[in-house]
Amino acid sequence: MRRDLVIGIDSSTTATKAIAFDRRGRIVAEGRAPVPLSTPHPGWFEQEVSDWTGAAATALKQLTRKIDASRIAGLAISNQRESFAQFDNKDRALRRGTLWLDERAQTEVSDLCAELGTDAIHRISGKPPDVTPCLYRCRWFSTHMPKMWARTAKTAEVHGILTHFLTGQWTTSIASADPMGLIDAGAYDWSDVLLKAAHLTRAQLPSLRRPGEIMGKVSDSAAKKTGLRAGTPVIAGGGDGQCAGTGANIFLAGRAYVNLGTAAVSGSYGKTYATDRAFRTMMAVGEEGFSFETAIRTGTFLINWMVERLFNVNPARNPAILKKLEAEAAASPIGANGLVLVPYWSGCMTPYWDSGARGVIAGLSGNHSRGDVYRALLEGVALEQAMMTNKVAGATAPITHFAAVGGGSRSDLWCQILADASDREVKRLETAEASALGAAMAAARGAGWFKTVAAASAAMSGRPSRTFRPRKSEARRYRELLTIYSELWPQLSDWNRRLVAFANGSAR
Repeated sequence: MRRDLVIGIDSSTTATKAIAFDRRGRIVAEGRAPVPLSTPHPGWFEQEVSDWTGAAATALKQLTRKIDASRIAGLAISNQRESFAQFDNKDRALRRGTLWLDERAQTEVSDLCAELGTDAIHRISGKPPDVTPCLYRCRWFSTHMPKMWARTAKTAEVHGILTHFLTGQWTTSIASADPMGLIDAGAYDWSDVLLKAAHLTRAQLPSLRRPGEIMGKVSDSAAKKTGLRAGTPVIAGGGDGQCAGTGANIFLAGRAYVNLGTAAVSGSYGKTYATDRAFRTMMAVGEEGFSFETAIRTGTFLINWMVERLFNVNPARNPAILKKLEAEAAASPIGANGLVLVPYWSGCMTPYWDSGARGVIAGLSGNHSRGDVYRALLEGVALEQAMMTNKVAGATAPITHFAAVGGGSRSDLWCQILADASDREVKRLETAEASALGAAMAAARGAGWFKTVAAASAAMSGRPSRTFRPRKSEARRYRELLTIYSELWPQLSDWNRRLVAFANGSAR
């Protein structure tokens, strides 16, 4: 039978999906399994390694019951980034894996900045120091769990762990290893400087492959657990954020993708390595090049929070509330009658790198309505994105439009606000599973369907279903508001630190 399908495995924080795509990027069949989350201490976020591999096996088993496994030309993985685990010399997990959400290594961020220098860490890895990369948890484990760390024969992120499960080989994609914060991005290799700081050696880490390269083949034992055919090529994919960019054809000139999901993540592509505190530099899911990524840690999360906590409505039980709020927000003018919202409910990564940052609603008066507050939320995310995208474009290359994916992109009002606030077109893509599709594009290249991942992306990504164009008068008005918005957090940041310290009982 002709091998006319590729699989993108999306191993996210809450679930694993295995999706089969055809040559045009259309979904043919899928399987899904949940992944439980554990928080054994405040600020600790962990998952069992067996749940990562078990969910992948279950999702693949469901998928292969729906399609003939002989049709599968290859598979690739998209994974939750900065989540990793440790293994002994018999490949047994030494403890639960820790996630990108984990905050235990705050002190280690400061320690490593003092040892190596903040600028050096940023220059080598492409990532300003932040609690998220695995680098700092490595130091935490070596300090607080030295016996476990001494027994660590291998440490790997989710992509490497699933590759080992499928092939028996400790190999991973450099686009998945890179978010760990241990890669010399300019050299496309592990950094000896950062490995030494993490108390690791190269022998303890998987070998690296570039996206689209074959890493191994499905083993007999994995075939029995998943329903895949033994010998099916396993091809390097990458982290879920970079895969989403590839799924949205980030390689198109002037394009930045924006994923309006739980968080609002955006990225643009470039072949030349560049760094700036306004973005994180990630290895792109392609044979070469980088994704210049911004991240707002609240997107649709903030909508759900506001509807449930402030408006006391459960959107799951009353889905009509969102349409009603959109109508009320649409009736509110630009600037929400003098309201500004800074969306730092979960701290701030780009561009200020302040984990203690907190959200702000400024300008409230007794005349404001629910619709004004909701509009300020939509505008706050849009203004933040516009501010960061302007910085990315200034440091790298011009960005003319966004390719919008994710649940929030279904909002016509939000897409139009983003277009007006950024003065850029917003092209809505009907790509339901951008991360899995990006992995499938890498698999399509590795299977020989296309010469490059970029060619696969161009052929398999969907066309925009609607384009939102900036309106001249509205864009002019938003430029004035963006100036006001951009000045707010720098003036509040010191005050915010004092407030956070007070709340923690450490203010003087």
